[in-house]
Amino acid sequence: MHLDHDPAAPAAQEIGFDDFLKVDIRVGTIVAADVYEGARKPSYKLRIDFGPGIGEKKSVGQVAALYSPEELVGRQVAAVVNFPARQIGKALSEVLTMGFADEEGRVVLFSPDKAVPNGSRLF
Repeated sequence: MHLDHDPAAPAAQEIGFDDFLKVDIRVGTIVAADVYEGARKPSYKLRIDFGPGIGEKKSVGQVAALYSPEELVGRQVAAVVNFPARQIGKALSEVLTMGFADEEGRVVLFSPDKAVPNGSRLF
């Protein structure tokens, strides 16, 4: 699922702006974070509120190495909201929560540095 995490890797194949616009990346606020028991890698089941246009969606995030559930609730994160839902073990992930790998390969969440309205689209 993941591409090369090497920061020195070259850029991916060039795409057109219309291709970028097809990926709907929105910000939402995590309203619940629960340990995903039985996951292969330490993960949480997240519920994220994307505001009235998108609503509340579920996501599975492999972010347990750096975040506790208490740290996540109330935090705004970016997610792709127009991928098809994906079954991850026994959990259904409706959006792809976005992050970057740190030096050890742990996921650091992608978040705005100031609060923005839930549902705001990345441009």
